[in-house]
Amino acid sequence: MTHETPQGPVALCYKISCRDRPVLHYKDAMEQSPHIFFVEDDPEIRSLVADLLKQEGYRVSVARDGREMDRLLEVSRVDLLMLDVMLPKEDGLSLCRRVRALSNVPIIMLTARGSEVDRVVGLEIGADDYLTKPFGTRELLARIRALLRRSTTLSRTPAPQVKVLEFAGWQLDVSTRRLTAAGGLQVPLTGGEFELLLAFCEHPNRVLTRDQLLDLTRGRGATLFDRSIDIQVSRLRRKIETDPKDPIIIQTVRAGGYLFTPEVNAA
Repeated sequence: MTHETPQGPVALCYKISCRDRPVLHYKDAMEQSPHIFFVEDDPEIRSLVADLLKQEGYRVSVARDGREMDRLLEVSRVDLLMLDVMLPKEDGLSLCRRVRALSNVPIIMLTARGSEVDRVVGLEIGADDYLTKPFGTRELLARIRALLRRSTTLSRTPAPQVKVLEFAGWQLDVSTRRLTAAGGLQVPLTGGEFELLLAFCEHPNRVLTRDQLLDLTRGRGATLFDRSIDIQVSRLRRKIETDPKDPIIIQTVRAGGYLFTPEVNAA
């Protein structure tokens, strides 16, 4: 039997039609399920994705633009934010930048533009993952679950008694995911930045390749995109290095990877 591919806006999300859906699992306590916020101006795509997520047991809120997003974020706790890049008035990249300045909520960018440059820009401004339309149901759900695990689980943290790690005048609180400078100033970290910094702290003075860093953070839900390691390192350097252009704490090893140079101690 053949099926005719739909045309128009729905075609962007044709891959997440019901024909592609896996078996759905409902949660017993909806009020405790993660709250996902989807910002998308196309009503058909917005409805299709929202229905899929609701059938998976997630609580879902939707918005058409940045103004509606701001109103909901003021009154609701959100566990994961999905932003379409091509939004009217203020685009998704601008919204991502604004949200990231105030919150560490996991962010997935959705776009019909799939070039590496677009993905790099999205990750640079603070997105945790980047998904190109059209996308499949299984891939979307897998990425959502991975980011939610990253934000709620510390599967590879140091021993339970170690709550705070100290390095080069910095303190990383593993339980609260807070990074504090020597003067007491707290520096916000995205989920990806925290996972990478924790991996470095657990393996100081050791050259780690990009593949090793992906493996070390993958158990905590890392994005499987090799360039994301370089981007996260660059962002970390801007936050913890005195001179990010001449880094001392996280050094690049040519043809090797990265070396986390300071001594790490439990506070």
